Amino acid sequence: MIKVFEVSLSDDLKEFAEFLWMHEIPHRILEDEQSQSLWVPRHVNADRVRFIFEQWRNGKKLTDIKVQRPLRQRFNPLDFPLTVGLIILSALITFGIGFGGQYSLMHRLTITDFRLEGRVILQDGLLESLLTFEVWRFITPIFMHFSLPHILFNALWIWVIGRRIEQLQGTWIFLIVVLWAGVTSNIAQFWVSGPLFGGLSGVVFAILAYTWLWDKQARVPFFGFPPALMIFMVFWLVIGYTGLLEVIGFGSIANTAHLAGLVAGLLAVPLIQAIFKRETVL
Repeated sequence: MIKVFEVSLSDDLKEFAEFLWMHEIPHRILEDEQSQSLWVPRHVNADRVRFIFEQWRNGKKLTDIKVQRPLRQRFNPLDFPLTVGLIILSALITFGIGFGGQYSLMHRLTITDFRLEGRVILQDGLLESLLTFEVWRFITPIFMHFSLPHILFNALWIWVIGRRIEQLQGTWIFLIVVLWAGVTSNIAQFWVSGPLFGGLSGVVFAILAYTWLWDKQARVPFFGFPPALMIFMVFWLVIGYTGLLEVIGFGSIANTAHLAGLVAGLLAVPLIQAIFKRETVL
């Protein structure tokens, strides 16, 4: 990332940060004992952001400042490879399993192996997945989706929220959050329904809860998503338990994975802060 400017801790950057988020300009604000600085990704025009800041600092109202798209100079998938990779891999595996119709591939990706004998499902336990060194099973269910609306919904949220995490905190932190949330939600759902489930929804709930709590703790909003998004997702979680989402075409809903993902996302905040130094991710 590129350092745009550095100011005193007494300067309130909240209004300026909200202005940047309003115009979809990714950034992060770092603080130390004496000062605070604003950083932007390399694909953002740092000189233009600095010019806008100087105008604002000199008394010009932000509402009178026009922001042109060149601030975000170009689209480059390499800036967020994990986000793009999650979406592409989900699409490939979802179509590969025929939205749940190709059991020959599905049984290799479910959290435990299973067999169909008539209408009876015979499944292995979680311990078998460990003893046979098939540890990939603990994460691969997140890539399987069983309807087109399901994968489109999840891909959209991964693109919007996951991309922001990867841009501002880096690929490694985003990867840790995805693995933590994916494994946690998969295990929780298995205990409730067995191995026949899938989808990125648990991760989606996790990254939304993660960004919400992070901003809740920050003096200046870091990710900049509207707090109403969290209310929407909680409402969506409740709707899932009513069965309405199945009626409108989302298929059988892994509600336990959603709830576990939300809790995992909240717990991911202190987890990330414990693994990494706080100033590297704020």
